[in-house]
Amino acid sequence: MSDLFKKAISLGVGLTIVSKEKVEKVVEELVKRGELAPSESRALVDRLIERGEEERGMFKSAVQEQVQRVLKEMNVPVQNDIAELEGRIAVLERRLAELEGISHLEGTSAETRSD
Repeated sequence: MSDLFKKAISLGVGLTIVSKEKVEKVVEELVKRGELAPSESRALVDRLIERGEEERGMFKSAVQEQVQRVLKEMNVPVQNDIAELEGRIAVLERRLAELEGISHLEGTSAETRSD
């Protein structure tokens, strides 16, 4: 799933880069035709590129939200769930080790003991 996410982000970044190149080319054409002053061209390119970066950020957020929604629908555990389970396992392992230690001291096996 993370590979798909990376490809989606790369696509968004790629579109932003293509847009930057196209923006610069269009602005150069406007300057050549005299429709835009050379002193204004850099500011226009900067504003348009900034807007592209904002859109890329929004795209990234939308993809992250969608991935989180799909993972939740699929009941894929998140890092906090895994950490909690690891903690519970560690507690159980300690308790088991303690019980095995007590069984060895008493000379009986925990498996043969009946309550």
